[in-house]
Amino acid sequence: MIEQLELTHAALEALEYEDGVLLWGGRKVTDIAADIGMTPFYAYDRARMTQRVAELRAALPKKMHLHYAMKANPMPSVVQHMVGLVDGLDIASEGEMHVALETGINPNDVSFAGPGKRNDELSAAIKAGITINMESETEMRRIAALGNALGRQPKVAIRVNPSFELKTAGMKMGGRPSQFGVDAERVPAMLDEVQQLGLHFRGFHVFSGSQNLRAEAIEESMDKTVELVLALAATTKLETTLVNLGGGLGIPYFPKERPLDLAALTPSTTRATERLMAGLGDVEIIMELGRYLVGESGIYVTRVIEVKESRGSYFAICDGGLHHHLSASGNFGQVIRKNYPVAAVLNTGAQKTVSIVGPLCTPLDLLGDRVTMSELAPGDLVVVLQSGAYGKTASPESFLSHPSCQEYFI
Repeated sequence: MIEQLELTHAALEALEYEDGVLLWGGRKVTDIAADIGMTPFYAYDRARMTQRVAELRAALPKKMHLHYAMKANPMPSVVQHMVGLVDGLDIASEGEMHVALETGINPNDVSFAGPGKRNDELSAAIKAGITINMESETEMRRIAALGNALGRQPKVAIRVNPSFELKTAGMKMGGRPSQFGVDAERVPAMLDEVQQLGLHFRGFHVFSGSQNLRAEAIEESMDKTVELVLALAATTKLETTLVNLGGGLGIPYFPKERPLDLAALTPSTTRATERLMAGLGDVEIIMELGRYLVGESGIYVTRVIEVKESRGSYFAICDGGLHHHLSASGNFGQVIRKNYPVAAVLNTGAQKTVSIVGPLCTPLDLLGDRVTMSELAPGDLVVVLQSGAYGKTASPESFLSHPSCQEYFI
């Protein structure tokens, strides 16, 4: 049974209820809550992750490798599951490095990106044999000095800040001054210095944007990325054995957004793979994704403390809020706030328009603004969908010292 709630949300169209109770991962959410024994919590469905990777594999050329960007969701159980599905991991801190290596993954299949890597983090990556995506000339020299001190030859790639951006991306990362990567026009000189310093050069990482639902924009960006990589590789005698094309694939969060058409990406990804292999030989070609792989697999569950009427408007005040789910509150990159898909766990039949708010002393603590859903009562559960990425670890959990939330892997 599918509850008829705000069907402009793609995720809400697919909700399934059994005996009037929302199912997640094949289980009633009320049963999951009983097992955990407290709210709020996140619940991640491994079957959805597995299905997403399988769908992506079917659409991409076999020569294109998939890497999981751990920043999207670094929960150890999630990472361990993803390691069994993808070809490698991208990390953004030493903390993520430890989680990655605990999975037993080959360090050669791990890359480390980020604009402000500390020396101790770089040393740990060098010792482990992880590929470091260098974000500046200064970082390159620090890596070389640390490698010399350790008696190791660091594995490196250059993260390139391209002169183009991923059009219609939710977050644009190229075509402008940036703390991320090395401006493309400075890369040839940097390649000369990489050779002089004796670093183990592997290739390039180009990331021009994220959260894009338009296949034609991703196709244009990929074509330009391939042209850029081939041009840069031609400026050096160093062998390019790895090319990380980034990702940019988005998921629908807001009303009227539709899922990305994966089949439409097949021609462009095939063309990119063929061009790179023709120009560079048997190069390792990577598409690096985080949100797209796990974002739709998670829900955030919070419990209603009370329902309050104020001047004709209704508020369901819950035990969870922006301190656990900053993204859903609209305070994690949204310019104009829009609702994530939100639903009641119990389908009572009666509908009511209500705002879903948290317990914090700020009007920013808003998870759903005037949402029409099954009528709520104290003790009822509410879920925020599309919550598998940038949830718990992307939120100010210590704000106002409320209890932490749990994570549950189904």
